[in-house]
Amino acid sequence: MAAGAGRARWERAYREAERRGQVREADFTTLSGAQVDPVYGPPDEAADPRVDRIGWPGEFPFTRGLHATGYRGRPWTIRQFAGFGSARQTNERYRMILDGGGGGLSVAFDMPTLMGRDSDDPRCLGEVGHCGVAVDSAADMEVLFDRIDLGAVTTSMTISGPAVPVFCMYVVAAERQGVDPARLDGTLQTDIYKEYIAQKEWIFDPEPHLRLIGDLMEHTTATMPRYKPLSVSGYHIREAGATAAQELAFTLADGFGYVELGLSRGLDVDVFAPGLSFFFDAHLDFFEEIAKFRAARRIWARWMRDRFGATTPRAQWLRFHTQTAGVSLTAQQPYNNVVRTAVEAMAAVLGGTNSLHTNALDETLALPTERSAEIALRTQQVLAEETGVLNVADPLGGSWYVEELTDRLEAEAEAVFARIEAMGERRSAHPIGPITSGLLRGIEDGWFTGEIAESAFRHQVAVEKGDKRVVGVNCHTGTVTGELEILRVSHEVEAEQRRVLAERRASRDDAEVARTLAELRRVARGTGSTIEPMLAAVRAEATLGEICDLLREEWGTYTEPARF
Repeated sequence: MAAGAGRARWERAYREAERRGQVREADFTTLSGAQVDPVYGPPDEAADPRVDRIGWPGEFPFTRGLHATGYRGRPWTIRQFAGFGSARQTNERYRMILDGGGGGLSVAFDMPTLMGRDSDDPRCLGEVGHCGVAVDSAADMEVLFDRIDLGAVTTSMTISGPAVPVFCMYVVAAERQGVDPARLDGTLQTDIYKEYIAQKEWIFDPEPHLRLIGDLMEHTTATMPRYKPLSVSGYHIREAGATAAQELAFTLADGFGYVELGLSRGLDVDVFAPGLSFFFDAHLDFFEEIAKFRAARRIWARWMRDRFGATTPRAQWLRFHTQTAGVSLTAQQPYNNVVRTAVEAMAAVLGGTNSLHTNALDETLALPTERSAEIALRTQQVLAEETGVLNVADPLGGSWYVEELTDRLEAEAEAVFARIEAMGERRSAHPIGPITSGLLRGIEDGWFTGEIAESAFRHQVAVEKGDKRVVGVNCHTGTVTGELEILRVSHEVEAEQRRVLAERRASRDDAEVARTLAELRRVARGTGSTIEPMLAAVRAEATLGEICDLLREEWGTYTEPARF
């Protein structure tokens, strides 16, 4: 390599971005007024053997970020996760977030919605609106985004089991606003693998879920070019007790499975891969988390190019959202959680996250109050406006410690990928692909859940023995703070939701609902795409429970095998 060749390439890319107006007009100086460069690197690239592995911002393997400009081009999106009670209550919180400077929305659904049940289902008694917002039909989605232009705001929806019917409700709500679905920009989680691995909010066996996801990938690739139909989620894997390396490896393996799914549907990897995104946890081990994010980009780029044949940078990019670690929050001395969240958010930013949610200090106890939600939002704004982290791309790149951690996490992840492929070889080959075979074998055998349980157990023992110290829990336990005032969701929310749902059922065209559901049933029994008939049912105000119950009747439900 010629000395300075990488820097010269980076400079050309940066100047081109400036020419196109893709670099913000801002003060790129330290607090003392010293000018800082957009990026830093080795003075003699040829003398540093790490350069090929690390690269420069905006070039393969994207260890240092996707764009030559870093955050000088575009800061991360502040996307606060919110949802509680009724759609009307959550809409008010969304408008508060947007008015307060939030750049995007992330929807938290209640447990009945996450499980594909209607609010008046007897199994949902006492759960409506308690861990997120209740959404029963497209009419609720309309209320949820009332006075919010879906053509202008990016929206993430954290839901997997019934993700596709909820997506259809979102599309119909946009249509009713007069927004062309082709303009919609956002993310649907849809990651069913992590449900079997960690979170357990599934409906069917894996195969029907993979069919729905494949239908969705085809639909969005053809008609909604800005929308991302899959957000592969490591967050819930980490929250279940996985280590950083396990989170990294299991999440990327799931992503590889979805790439195989797209290819099995005949989709062009360079076309559909940019619609895949990721969702990671930012935990408290500051440098390990930064290294994890950098390793993730590098691994994904290499696999997409070398294994799956992606030829364009956009198809090789790993774009990811980050949420600070909910599992790190403590009920003891909850004001300490503000500090934890700020440290985790800084790790996400220094790791190059594309968007970020910061947890509120009271989320270990209840849904956030308006006051705690504002503190969480302001945490991101202080980082963006006051710390200088926007000025330099990958400022820790080249750090001996960070680069060693990045290499180590990459090697651990590669060992896991090899193990997953070996598991697939012991299972009958799956038509989607070998990674899919390994993932399904690991789910069937309980390997993933067993690995996570072992890691969670080791960590808990270390905390209880005092080897891992948690301020306010097993050290520095004295405090002058009292109890927090927390948000409580009234039982009246459930009663009102059930009343509204009954009124909507009474006022809709039952014949049209029956007709569209019958067509959906016909398609579900065959091999055609489920998306258009599901959209038709949603437009007729078929409810989430009605759609999911129909599919349960046709495809059955999944029960996790007992394991000892």
